[in-house]
Amino acid sequence: MHNDDFPPHATNGEVYGPAMKITEQTEADAYFEKCVRNMRRYNPQCKAEDIVRRNFGYYAGYYDDETRLRVERLFRCVQPMLGKIADERPTNERAFAAGVKWAAGEAQTEATK
Repeated sequence: MHNDDFPPHATNGEVYGPAMKITEQTEADAYFEKCVRNMRRYNPQCKAEDIVRRNFGYYAGYYDDETRLRVERLFRCVQPMLGKIADERPTNERAFAAGVKWAAGEAQTEATK
């Protein structure tokens, strides 16, 4: 166990929230590794890097465009249902349609295309 590991049962806000404020690549890389370690602590067999990137992308989708763009760049991630904001800023209608497809099991995530 590392000194900087997350506490057991840390919330998504405690794990992914701090990443939304990171602005430097070296800090982002270190934080990404910390999150991957945390994911592997609970499930050593999972594809932790992929899961953490999807989680960063999903979490950033709740933030403003500037934050989401920065997080996508620093963590090399995308919002799993909507894709990169740099490609197309989602409208309410597009976001709703993506959610309907997702719920119906008809959509591939942007991360798995």
